[in-house]
Amino acid sequence: MDLDFTISKYQKLCEALQKQYSTRTIYEYLTKYQTSQAAKSNKPNLKLIVLRHDVDRKIVNALRMAELEHDLGIRSSYYFRYPYTFEPEIIAQIQSLGHEVGYHYETLSEAKGDVARAMALFEEGLSAFRDICDVNTICMHGNVLSRYDNRDLWRTNDMGTYGILGEASLSVQNAVYFTDTGRNWNSNSNIRDTVKNSKVYHSVSTTDELIRYLESSQDQIVYINAHPERWAIHLSDWMKTLIKSRVFNIGKRIILIARS
Repeated sequence: MDLDFTISKYQKLCEALQKQYSTRTIYEYLTKYQTSQAAKSNKPNLKLIVLRHDVDRKIVNALRMAELEHDLGIRSSYYFRYPYTFEPEIIAQIQSLGHEVGYHYETLSEAKGDVARAMALFEEGLSAFRDICDVNTICMHGNVLSRYDNRDLWRTNDMGTYGILGEASLSVQNAVYFTDTGRNWNSNSNIRDTVKNSKVYHSVSTTDELIRYLESSQDQIVYINAHPERWAIHLSDWMKTLIKSRVFNIGKRIILIARS
């Protein structure tokens, strides 16, 4: 069966993006390919995929995805929560495959808006990651049940102080953004998984539709965020993920109505 949101379908997506685009990690994009007048003039036909994974749950799925990408010659960025998906052996293994590893922080929501406490928690988590691997970029976890947006930490703090080059949802700009949040690609069930100054195609919902977009797209910078937990390895996992996503999407609609 050719089911969507399976690891085999993800492989087809990776093979499709390779035909039209060059794939980069967040760090590689920020250090070498970030859109600027100089980059545009030097490489006017450059087409890039910035590929990111937020590892919220099911870290074994992240390892399977990382191995698949490595076999295809793709490098991407993996962001792990602390301590929820902080498993040093698997994280080190994923980095050893050539992928970027970063901190998927959520400390402002954990501290219930207390910025000082949030920064102390951030430092603790970042230190734990740096004990086992290099961390140059970070990415917020968009806890929709919290009224706090974790990115607000950087309104009054400088991430450069911590040796952080960029934040994955803030530092990549002016891209076409696709996220599988809500188990689709159209962002219709998306509350916080957003990217500054990005464009969203609400007509692209399934992975097959995303593949067709990639095959014909003339957009120069495309940013894709695929959560490993959504890409089932087994049929039983696929069914559980489908049911869970539908329940979550209903809950998100209720939250959006309550906040409007």
